[in-house]
Amino acid sequence: MSGAATEPLAEHERYMSRALELAERGRGSTAPNPMVGCVIVRDDEIIGEGWHERAGEAHAEVRALQDARSRGARVRGATLYVTLEPCNHTGRTPPCTEAILEAGVRRVVIAALDPDPRVDGSGVARLQAAGVEVVTGVLAAEAEAQNEVFRTVHLRGRPWVLYKTAMTLDGKIATRTGRSRWITGPAARERVQRWRAHLSAVAVGVNTVLLDDPLLTCRVPGGHTPHKVVFDTVARTPPTAQLFHPDPQGEAARVTLFVTERAPAARVAALRYRGAEVVVLPETRGRADVRSALAHLKEVGVQTLLLEGGGTLAWSFFEVQAVDRVAVFIGPKLLGGGGASPLGGLGVTEMERAITLSGLTTEEVGGDLLVTGRVHYPEPADTPERELAREGA
Repeated sequence: MSGAATEPLAEHERYMSRALELAERGRGSTAPNPMVGCVIVRDDEIIGEGWHERAGEAHAEVRALQDARSRGARVRGATLYVTLEPCNHTGRTPPCTEAILEAGVRRVVIAALDPDPRVDGSGVARLQAAGVEVVTGVLAAEAEAQNEVFRTVHLRGRPWVLYKTAMTLDGKIATRTGRSRWITGPAARERVQRWRAHLSAVAVGVNTVLLDDPLLTCRVPGGHTPHKVVFDTVARTPPTAQLFHPDPQGEAARVTLFVTERAPAARVAALRYRGAEVVVLPETRGRADVRSALAHLKEVGVQTLLLEGGGTLAWSFFEVQAVDRVAVFIGPKLLGGGGASPLGGLGVTEMERAITLSGLTTEEVGGDLLVTGRVHYPEPADTPERELAREGA
């Protein structure tokens, strides 16, 4: 924690906890902006509250100041608690730092700094330059977790990725003939539909398209159908595939296909004629490069991606550390044989190189078990260059 804090840490955390609760009210409506909550305190009493409700509208700090004024409270000399560093630039709204300074706030307590390069410490610097006391790092871990999507986009330059898979109790994702419908029951499938309703895009490999001919729509009433993404090295997706069909509300499908230079020009032209965006990318391990694909999706506004592809595609994401959270449905079925598993690819060579999960949750969904967790990647393997650097440190 930085900055001088005259109140006990517990007091700061109490008010910041309330700000985090307020921020949560904006979940699902603020993208591409982060969720932010704010409370204003004077004499151990909250005199104003606010949260960012949706992109393009007033930020949490401004709403809290408006709330305090509507109550007839005196803001000058008060302490403002906010879950994310106040912005210091003019976007769709004016800078929050200026609103705070105009109101005469004496101290600002911040949970997490803003990784957006337009802010990234400049909000703190502006307030301190004007003589405002600034305290940072109060419940920072909770605030960072709350905005993990926003932080991933700005810190890693790609969408936040949830890998969803379903497997049997003996670890199979399909029968020995390749059939995967249905490993899980209706309740689990309905949960996936709800994820599709809230995430920007859904990605599969071309083999999933050829085997299952999925719609990739959201069938929750009134739900948003995500941007459909297919990794299709040589453009094998049929122009007649169901993924090109409109969603249940009649909206035209948005489909992006990532291919390589090996894709025949005639197939690419046919898919573009069908309405697909076909993006030619460099090739890595025999398929369109995942990093390049994710960079493209970020540039066109995709912030969250539901990865539903098979084991080979999934491993290509893990190889470049591009999966942030895992959700595994386990159906109480046994298939035996040599069916495919959730992850393919080369895999790791040593147990110490395993990808691990933290913050595990388990839940029974219908008759199936859902296990979720946050992904942690091993440190890069030692190389002669790394050893020399360590010896010279």
